[in-house]
Amino acid sequence: MKSLRRAFAAVTLAIAVTAASAGVASAHGAAPPFAADPTTLVDTSIGNNGDGTTFPGASVPFGMVQLSPDTQLNKYASYDYAQNTILGFSHTHLSGVGCQTMGNFRFMPTTGAVTSSDPAQYAAKFSHADEDRAPGYYGVKLDNGIHAELTATQRTGQHRYTYPAGSGPENVLIEVGQSNGSTYAGDVHVVGDDTVEGWLQGGNFCGETGKERYRIFFSARFDRQFSSFGTWTDDKLTPGRRTASRGSQRAGAWLTFDPAGGHRVGASVGLSYTSVDGARLNRRAEQPHSFDRARAAAHGTWREELNRLRVAGGTTADQRTYYTALYHSLLHPSIGSDVDHRYRGFDDRVHRAKSTYYQMFSLWDTYRSQNQLVALLHPGKAADMAESLLRVYQDGGWLPRWGLGNSETNVMSGDPVTPWIVDIYQRGLLDRSTAHALFDALWKNANEVPADQSTFRGRDGNPSYLKNGWVGYQNLPGYTYGDSRQAGSATLEYALADCALSRMASGLGYRDKAATLSARCDNFTKLWDASVTSKGYSGFPVTRNADGTVAGDPDPTQLGAFHEGTAWQYQWLAQQDPQTLFGLMGGPAQAEQRLDTFFDMPTVLADPGKAASDSWVTGAYDYHNNFAFNPNNEPDFHAPWMYAWTGAPWKTSAVLRAMRTLFTDDAYGMPGNDDLGATSSLLVFAMAGIFEAQPGSADYVISAPMFDKVEIRPEQGPRLTVEAPGASASKLQYVSRVTTRQGTLHQSWLSHRDLLRSGTIRIGLSDRPTDWGVDAAPPALNRH
Repeated sequence: MKSLRRAFAAVTLAIAVTAASAGVASAHGAAPPFAADPTTLVDTSIGNNGDGTTFPGASVPFGMVQLSPDTQLNKYASYDYAQNTILGFSHTHLSGVGCQTMGNFRFMPTTGAVTSSDPAQYAAKFSHADEDRAPGYYGVKLDNGIHAELTATQRTGQHRYTYPAGSGPENVLIEVGQSNGSTYAGDVHVVGDDTVEGWLQGGNFCGETGKERYRIFFSARFDRQFSSFGTWTDDKLTPGRRTASRGSQRAGAWLTFDPAGGHRVGASVGLSYTSVDGARLNRRAEQPHSFDRARAAAHGTWREELNRLRVAGGTTADQRTYYTALYHSLLHPSIGSDVDHRYRGFDDRVHRAKSTYYQMFSLWDTYRSQNQLVALLHPGKAADMAESLLRVYQDGGWLPRWGLGNSETNVMSGDPVTPWIVDIYQRGLLDRSTAHALFDALWKNANEVPADQSTFRGRDGNPSYLKNGWVGYQNLPGYTYGDSRQAGSATLEYALADCALSRMASGLGYRDKAATLSARCDNFTKLWDASVTSKGYSGFPVTRNADGTVAGDPDPTQLGAFHEGTAWQYQWLAQQDPQTLFGLMGGPAQAEQRLDTFFDMPTVLADPGKAASDSWVTGAYDYHNNFAFNPNNEPDFHAPWMYAWTGAPWKTSAVLRAMRTLFTDDAYGMPGNDDLGATSSLLVFAMAGIFEAQPGSADYVISAPMFDKVEIRPEQGPRLTVEAPGASASKLQYVSRVTTRQGTLHQSWLSHRDLLRSGTIRIGLSDRPTDWGVDAAPPALNRH
């Protein structure tokens, strides 16, 4: 209780930031309303820079198509808000990704004679004042007078170009051989007088193994006939030619329309990962009656999606930031199958699934936050996504770590697929046959190593890990993201994954395997070195060689063999058993002090924004050689909730209020890569007041919400409401009491099952720290 008394004085110094209200109710007034249309509160430009790397264009939830403008090539973000030239509008993007990729099939409207295939020559200037952005729609009036509009269905991109009168020939240029990532081959074909089709091969995401490849196909039909056309290979343009193949740089086609036929051109573009026939099938099946109807349908879909987790109260900035984060959280994984459920597998063959097949799995990122959000709002889709990973295993022989299209990139480290799948299982979303098949795949992944690690690397640290309990460090040639080079963090990730898998094994009746996996839960202790000191604390995880000696510099503030972090930041990645972790630190009180140093708690309580901007890691790529909290990168996502296992769970709410200040409602409002919605999902949960701190548990830790009301409406399942009258993100508030349909909640968490049965969750808030939730945290993963 001493920490509470100290906090009372500190909290009185906290500075509340005021902002324009979005219908905040007074303490005695009516409850604030929900937004009539939450799409109006989404700004798709948020994060459109080299940090957030999001895109502003048109897509529908989990769609195959992300049709968006490109201002640059071979960059993490192919659209940078700081630039004022558009190269074209391509059909595939990954939101918030940390390496250049996709940007396939770039269309660009032009006027006049076509004289160059170089996008730098036919690009057009634009101003942000002339952009119109909304979920499912993007429009821009280019400086040359052309008005470009984009919308999307699940598998098609819809274009509408309006040309200025008197500008001469009206063209559409289609680049097939050059994308934002590496492109290796591609063909284009002008078919008849209104259709263009083609394909390309891309890959080498992040340059890890250099071997992975994907193929993607398109079929584009225009609503006007071509008056002339031509194709190009590299810099050579050939008028009247119908086909072209990629040379060393580019391949494409241009289409010219007679201005006498009107000044508007529309195109419907189907995509497929199976074939041109598949792209054609998708285009025909999803062909809208008009561009405006397609736009309206996309808008309606997004309005429904955003209302699945709607909020009331807060400021306009709070709601814009929140709803944009929710929007970004629901873009991926992406549909990978055609309308007939055919998809291209990891064996590069075409298969047919029983339901929608998904791809684009950034698992190292999404297993910590976004997966749980999708499972909460879309249990059926989450089950299909898990089924898709089973198909990856059945087709390719192993589970992926970071799947791009129909290939494994081997990017990042650890074993993220295990807690990702276990979370779906723990929510009861898998039928028994699928669950057993997925467990078999996970068991193999946890205990073996692929023969060809250039295709699937798997858990390459297993040989030493299974023998000793830690991944022995090796600096292997060609391993940028391999576990042996990231041995410190990989050991921690393996231990968490194995502990989560022990829950699934137990649930499926595999007692011996459950015991084997459970025994690995605390393997993080085998990295602990009590002799290492830093910032006044003794004991930190270190990287070990296979013989047990310390590998490299044990200084926990330096990068070492911890993936995108340091031992100071990774010491908290033992949330599967906080009690044992805190025992290594000297007990919960000492762990709390260490957390206070990590977050700079005195400054958090005095000025939350200052703590976030001055004390924490703030650059998207500044995770090297730092000891402080890094809210911009996934390994630290759960760290604020580690206070739940100390004597001061109220501090979680204080840290989250500070973290909220790093997210703003402008183009630079995302502190780090969004990583296919992982960072956005973190914010959504933080503002809603629930978060799964132990991946694989399906348990939500409760914190002080930042809105008066949160309503959760899953696609399948009961509706539930979280009420927290007077909640505000701009002042420090703490949970004082929680009640549900079952009565007063005497623990600081709810299982997924109990959450769905809660009806209305009423959370009382205090402006002073409370003792709510003390000694009432979730149990260790293997002690349920």
